[in-house]
Amino acid sequence: MNFSTQLLITLLLIPILAPWTLSAPASIQEPRNHYTIIVTGGEILAGAYADAHTHFLTRTLSPLGLQCTASLAVDDNPDAIRNALQFAVATSRIVIVTGGLGPTPNDITRETLSEFTQIPLREHPAALAALEKRFGLPRDQLRTNLRRQTLVPIRGHHLNNSSGTAVGLVFDTPETCIIALPGPPRELQPMVRDELLPLLHKKFGVRSPGSSMTLRFVGVGQSSIDQTIHDHLTLPPDLVITSLFQGSRVDFTFSLPTDTDSDRDRLNQLRKVLSDQLEASLYAQDSSSLEQVTLAKLRTRGTSLSVVEIGNRGRLTAALANTPGAEDFLIGSFSTTTISQAARLLGSPSKPTPSPNPAKSLALSAARLTGSDLALVVGPVEPGPDGLGAMQIGLASHNNQWVASRIPLRTTPEVTDPDAVTQILDWLRRQPQ
Repeated sequence: MNFSTQLLITLLLIPILAPWTLSAPASIQEPRNHYTIIVTGGEILAGAYADAHTHFLTRTLSPLGLQCTASLAVDDNPDAIRNALQFAVATSRIVIVTGGLGPTPNDITRETLSEFTQIPLREHPAALAALEKRFGLPRDQLRTNLRRQTLVPIRGHHLNNSSGTAVGLVFDTPETCIIALPGPPRELQPMVRDELLPLLHKKFGVRSPGSSMTLRFVGVGQSSIDQTIHDHLTLPPDLVITSLFQGSRVDFTFSLPTDTDSDRDRLNQLRKVLSDQLEASLYAQDSSSLEQVTLAKLRTRGTSLSVVEIGNRGRLTAALANTPGAEDFLIGSFSTTTISQAARLLGSPSKPTPSPNPAKSLALSAARLTGSDLALVVGPVEPGPDGLGAMQIGLASHNNQWVASRIPLRTTPEVTDPDAVTQILDWLRRQPQ
């Protein structure tokens, strides 16, 4: 496969002084504030997903005085990544590679970068300790594919991952600094803000990121938020706005180039306007996830929670269980494919008496079995016409209160799971105390 068929190249703001080719010697370097992005992932080239990383990285790093000279999307194979790296190191002092750091066989970025830079990898004690803590297992019981994610270059650094298992990697060579970041946006973006920006400031002397704030929304589209901003605010010319949409959740980040009392006041005024206009959809004004906000809300109603999921493949439980603080609150979970299976699992007779409210009966059985204050039932997806359906959810509390709702959702397999989890969490968040 030749280079042109392996790479989809988008050149961004390139001050072209002379033609660039792969044969350009590595000693020909652009200014220190230039960088190149390499986004790995065959699903991007196949059109299954859009490249959101280039948008986020360029809008985040631009206020620091860093200029992106090129963004390349490449397939998940060593040859494609190596060809992209040859181009990148010939033109940029900093190279950022996204994706391919996970535990699956096609996560090959770590080994490919090690081979390309001739910098060996070794298991990092701190990264391994973090993995032990995350899974609650000693290192000798961790699967080999999980432990791969703690391999870091012996010459360079690693970036902590507060939202996942794969650490970021920094390969230092005499000519280039190659930085590898995890692919999922929920892992990459916090790592950039919390780990990469301080590293760039220390290593390359880039200016401070200035003042910024992130507002997190659910149940409202990017276009509606954007329209609200333009209808109710006069935006200063130096304000940079970035947004990210994922699983029916929208993050808007507002950044100013400096960080003064006046800058913070300007952002607070913007925050107040949007909070007044979109109060119902604004779930966080910091880095808190929807899962964290929802768990905090549930804690105001009880001290423990059990969950019964029917036909949702345990996705809600997984989302809650991976949230900090869930280990002492989520005390039981049951996942089945049918209501009758759930009834048997919770100890009901093989031929139970028909209930006028089977969801409530299941919730009370779960609460009784686990001793939880709260019990949540997620019913099966009920298909409807034209790919539209519904899912019943209900919450029982220890004082015998019961609230329930039906969530409308699309029923195609690629949409149901993340959209349903987000809608369930949002419904729980909106319940009165």
